Amino acid sequence: MFEYEMATARRADLIREADRFRMVQQAKKADRASRGQESERTARGHRSLFTRAA
Repeated sequence: MFEYEMATARRADLIREADRFRMVQQAKKADRASRGQESERTARGHRSLFTRAA
């Protein structure tokens, strides 16, 4: 009986770990997708306001 309980607990841990992994992968994918939509023109437009470093 103890082995069954340990196997059940291990299975639950693996399922939680897989869910966390999937959530992180989805967040990374969404972050990469949103980077393409960000406007980079605002940063480039202000470069002329600052002097160049040596």
